[in-house]
Formats: sequence, structure tokens, C-alpha cells
Amino acid sequence: MKQTFFFIFFIFTFANIHSQNQSSFCDQVEALAKFINENHYSPKTVNDSLSTHVFHLFMDIVDSNKRYFTQADIDAFKKDEFNIDDYINTKQCGFIDKYISAYQERINTTIRIISSLKDETLDYSGKDNLNFTTKENFKYFDDSQKMKLYWSKRIRYEVVQQILDKDSIIASVKKNFKALEHGVKSKVIQNEICLLEEILSQSGGIDQFIKEAFLNAFTNYQDPNSSFFNSSDKMQFESSVTSNQEGFGIFTSKNDNGDIIIAHIVSGSPAHKHGGFEVNDILKSLKSGDDVLETFCISIEDIHAFTNNKLHRNISFKIKKQNGNLVAINLTKELIKNEGNLAKAYVLKSKKTIGYLNIPSFYTNMESTYGLGLANDVAKALYELQKEGIEGLIIDLRFNGGGSMKEATDLSGMFINRGPVSILKYRERENYTLRDANRGSLFSKPIVVLVNSFSASASEFFASAMQDYNRAIIVGSRTHGKSSAQTILPLSESEELGFCKVTVEKFYRVTGGSIQSKGVIPDIILPTFYDGFKSEEQFMDYAFENDSTSVRLKHRPLSKLNLDSTHVLSQKRIKSNLAFEGIKQLNALVLKNYINKTANYPLTLDAIHNDQLNTKTQWNVYSKQIDAAVASFDVSNLKRIDELLAYNSEDKQLNALSLKDIATDIYIDEAYQIINDFINHHTSN
Repeated sequence: MKQTFFFIFFIFTFANIHSQNQSSFCDQVEALAKFINENHYSPKTVNDSLSTHVFHLFMDIVDSNKRYFTQADIDAFKKDEFNIDDYINTKQCGFIDKYISAYQERINTTIRIISSLKDETLDYSGKDNLNFTTKENFKYFDDSQKMKLYWSKRIRYEVVQQILDKDSIIASVKKNFKALEHGVKSKVIQNEICLLEEILSQSGGIDQFIKEAFLNAFTNYQDPNSSFFNSSDKMQFESSVTSNQEGFGIFTSKNDNGDIIIAHIVSGSPAHKHGGFEVNDILKSLKSGDDVLETFCISIEDIHAFTNNKLHRNISFKIKKQNGNLVAINLTKELIKNEGNLAKAYVLKSKKTIGYLNIPSFYTNMESTYGLGLANDVAKALYELQKEGIEGLIIDLRFNGGGSMKEATDLSGMFINRGPVSILKYRERENYTLRDANRGSLFSKPIVVLVNSFSASASEFFASAMQDYNRAIIVGSRTHGKSSAQTILPLSESEELGFCKVTVEKFYRVTGGSIQSKGVIPDIILPTFYDGFKSEEQFMDYAFENDSTSVRLKHRPLSKLNLDSTHVLSQKRIKSNLAFEGIKQLNALVLKNYINKTANYPLTLDAIHNDQLNTKTQWNVYSKQIDAAVASFDVSNLKRIDELLAYNSEDKQLNALSLKDIATDIYIDEAYQIINDFINHHTSN
């Protein structure tokens, strides 16, 4: 019970996971409904209201852009809109079959429609118009003719786009258009067909996809952070919040021909130790026991599902080398350090020496007896940074989606002298105050915490605690606004029914206020590329509303930070900084020409060229402004890291790229200037 007071706990004991298709969908639905009712922070009643919302969520998950189903399909499905609650309560799960068969039929119909375009002469005369609108205005097709017209226009638009990407000189393109169009058209059509065949051949097939879409619709209606997980989903989620994971050490991507290729090989991993893999090798198939996965027209997610399968500890990778030779390489999974999650420390030097800590996630070490993770790593890094004589610290939580609340609690405790750090609120239980019980702190000098709209959950927990204690200057943009915690549990003891990531508690600031659907508002706000994208939790369906709770143990903050002059100086720099101006202009460009694009023009080479030319010209101008940013400080590693890198040339090259990224990051640069100004102001006073 004590664990639940501290962090999002994860269950890692596995039985053999069988295919979800071998489990009864009805058993899954029944188990999920029971599980949600017993465990969710605020479960919703299974009634007509739930039924209609789950129905529409289900349709949106299955066909989010309304590209496959027709309006006639939706009209036929609508008889279920107010009956889903009855199906759940009476254990009638046969309703799902019509969605499986209809979806399969529509995907196959779409493949036939696109395939038929191979032998047709496509019209670029402007007889048809291109219509761009926002997602809320998308409509289902009235009939198969409308469906064919849509895909014909989509193919034509992509053909012209690809031709212009290779040659932007319109006169040259017009002169050679017929020859260019012939080759590109075939490639575009094949790529679209391949994407559709990925849907058909995905792990578990259409059957599993539709059933899991329904299970996710049911959980997402409770709140946007509750989800159904199959075993592969669970493993991928867990790997994002742990410092170690079992794997082969291979990252894949797709090349321009749609082949699955080796994109990166993790240093020290089984793939790296073998030595037979090279970047850009083409992955042809994977085999484990009797299970074989051919890689033609499959998604990267299917590769993940196969390699993450607990039963697939040994896999034979068939690869095509760049010289054309086919080679089979046998690998066994090993425990690999998840470098992408680990906190990293650097030293920034110019007028002052400032420590820089990049924290990608609030990870924990699942293999450690004591669950040592992020906080333990930061404590070690702080010790080394202080030996470098740092006068302040920048903690970068941008794009940190959260993780363990225990780690966030322990990290907060390093910078305050005892006291509450958060208040947890449970369903039908008294509030619980999370406290740092240790006297003193590990670091008492000035701190800047960098955040953005993708800093969520545990990141917001930490940032809000630092703000409430007046312990740090929060810099960046308003955070995500997720003030809830989840746990992952199996739906059955055998785990064959899958898992549920379920919201079990809310957390509040030590003041009793909440960051839910509001976020942490920075003390100094910086413009970002993502402003106005509406990616924060407040814009998600069924997000919790902002509220407050009672406070039992009052915190004792430090004196309020005097940021007046620091804020003024920052705003002056931002106004005169061409890179920040470029960010603002790029943001406006993307909002207008992509996210909120509404346009209507003839489907012609000239019209598409003019539309693209305007966007590309502006993009290039603003990008150059951002890329021209010059570092105002030198970046170096901790001495221990330099000593380790001396023996590994590959890691040394990757590290050099990291140092360059830090040196040219305008947000780190502004954070450095802010902490310098703050120190100078308080030194002079």
C-alpha cells in the first residue's frame, strides 16, 4: 500500500503472453469494465451517455481522417450508438464482428481503387479542385465515386509534390513533366498501397486492431491518459520510463523505397557486439522459433511488436547488405542501458560557470533492489558539477513526459529543506501529503527550470514544487497540464486478456491548487514553435477539469524571487533576437499553412507550385535565422565522461553532436543569460 503513496508503480512479472486473438473479446470487455469500475479515480457509469461517447471515440480511432468508411457504413453502425452499454451489461460482444468485416472490406476496396489508377491517365488540367480544411470539417464519403475522386486527387497531389521536391524550377518540370510523372506516379501509388497493406498485415490483423480500438475507446472515455495495452504496448511504455531494457540494440526506419532499414545500432548492444550490422542494411525478415515476420509492406510498429515479444528472446535477422548479399544474423536479447532516457550533465562556461542537466524522463531502474533511478543519477551528477565550481544550475525538462512520481519527489527534496512537495488525492480516501523528510539540500545556488508544452506529469510535479518554494525560476512555455497518475495492471491473473494503464490518483500543488488542464505558467515566458498547436491536455476530449483540494501541512517557501530586472532583460533580448523572431514566424506559418489550413485551388502544376513555393520560401528564410544562432558560452562534459570517451570513438562522435546541439540551442542560451542576470542582480544587491 505504501508504494501507491509515492509513485506510478509498474508490474513487471510476466506469464507467457498468447495472442490476443486467442482470448475472448467478451472476456476482455467484461474484465476491462469491471477493472475500470474498481480502480479508476472517477469511473463513469455504463449507460447511454457512455454508449454514445464510446461509439464516437471508437469510430474516430478506427478511421480518424474519414478516409475508409462511407456515410452508409456509419448510418448502419449508428444502431449501436445507444446500445453499447447494453452489449457490455449483457455480455453480447458479437456486435464487433460487423466492424471487423466492414473495415477489412473498405481497406481492400481502397486498395482496388488506388490500384486502378495505375492504368489511368491522371488529369492535372485544373478540372478538379484541391480543398484543404481542418479535421473537424472532414466528412465520410457519400459513395464509392466520391471515394475514388478523393484518392485520385490525393495521388495527383502527392505526385506533383514529389516532382517539385526534386526539381523546384517550374519551367524545367513543365518541360519534362510527362516523363517525370510516369515514374513518380508508380512509386506514389505503390507507397499508398503499401501503407494500406500494413493495416491488413499488422500484428494480430484487422481483428485485433478493431477489438483493441474499442477497448481503447472505452478507456479513453474515462480520461485521455487511461488506455488498454497489449503486451507489446506495455513493454514499449515501460521502456520509456526505465533506465534499462531488454533488447537487441537495433533501431529501424524506412527508406524512400519503403524498405525497413537499420537506422541506428546501440553501442554495447547484442547487435553492436556481433558486428555484422551496418546502418542502411535492409531488414528482409525476422524469425523466432516458428514465428516469421516478412518485412514487405509492414510498419515499424510491427517490427517493435515482434522484437518486444517476451517469447522472442532469440531472433534470426535476415538482412540485405549494401553489396546485395543476404545474411542471417542470430541475436539473443540482453539488458541494455536506455541512454535516451538517462539524465546527462554538462558544464556551460562564459562569464560564469553554470551546470546544465538534461532530464528526458523521470525514469526508475526496475532491476535495482532499491528502485534507484533518476534522482540517484542526478545526485551523482550534482556532486561532479559542484566540483567544477558551478555558480548555478539549468534543469531542462522540455519534452519530458513524466514517469515515476517517487523520482520526482526525491528530486524535489534535493533542492528544498524539508517540507511537503505535493498532495495526492485518491478515490474515496483521504488526501495524502508527499513530503521531503530530509534536512538540508544538495544544492543551494540559483536554478532555472526549462519547460515547454510537452513537459508533463512528473515534470510538472517537480516544476510546480520548485515554483511554490521560490526555489527556481521557471522558464519557457506553459506546461502540458496533466495532474494525474497512472498505474499499469493486468486484466486477469494470467495476463492473457491484456493490461490497462489506469488513472488512480490526482496530485496537487502544495498550495492546494492544481496544474490540471492549466499547466505550470513560467515566470519568464519564451516563444516556441509549438505555441497554438493545442497539444496540451486541456484540448483533449474527456480531460479532467481544473480544481483544488484542502491543505493540511503548509509549506514554508523561501523569500519571493525578485525577477523584475531579470524579466526585463530577457524580454529585450528576445525582441532583438533574430532566432526567436524566426521561431515566431515559423510557428505562424505552420499554424496557417498546415494545422489550420483552409484553401481551395485548381489541381494544376502551377497552383501546387505556387502554394508550395510561398511556404518553402518563408520556411527557408526563418530557418536560416534560427540556424544562425551563435553560442554565448562554451560547453564541456564532466571530466569523468571525457575520460570514458577517450576509449570509444563512436560514442565520442555522438557526444560531439550533443555538445553542438546544446551550444546552438537558443532556449538553453536564454536560460544561461537569465541565470547570469539573476546572479548578477542579487550579487550587486
